[in-house]
Amino acid sequence: MSHTPESLCSLPSQTVGPFFQLGLTADAAVGCLAGQGAIGERIRLQFRLLDGDGAPVPDGMIELWQADASGSYNNSADTRQSDAAFGGFGRLATDADGTCTFSTIQPGRVPDGSGGLQAPHINVSVFARGLLARLCTRVYFGGNLALLDDDVVLTLVPAERRHTLLAKRGPTPGNWTFDIHLQGPQETVFFDI
Repeated sequence: MSHTPESLCSLPSQTVGPFFQLGLTADAAVGCLAGQGAIGERIRLQFRLLDGDGAPVPDGMIELWQADASGSYNNSADTRQSDAAFGGFGRLATDADGTCTFSTIQPGRVPDGSGGLQAPHINVSVFARGLLARLCTRVYFGGNLALLDDDVVLTLVPAERRHTLLAKRGPTPGNWTFDIHLQGPQETVFFDI
């Protein structure tokens, strides 16, 4: 049977979850971005995914993409030499508390496209029930306010919302936490990319 454009119709949109966890997040090793011998300061970054009421989202998925300690991405588009022991990509499912923890390194600064450098950050994609497409955000690390104040992307965010993109230091060195609020008064800033 042949179909003409007039005989085809679109199907309704479907949310991206929770079925994706079945095959995409079974290997917890994908939560470790830095292999043995990777250069840089090792960190543990714990995410907590929360709905509009502040309740945990237990069946979400978080993906990370970041530069190595020198600011190079592990892909063919980045022509600079990257750390071979650092993959730069991670993916984990959230647990019953809406959390997942990645083992990685503190990212380096990457070019901003106009001759400057961006503040160290990690690119984040969020997948969860009720979403028709992934949500994209960033995690920045506090400490050097001058770097944050000069970041070309962060400066696009209204000052009163920038705190939603800042990871918080944990109680022990090298541990960071980052809450992702999908809605509500503390909603995380998401980027339309």
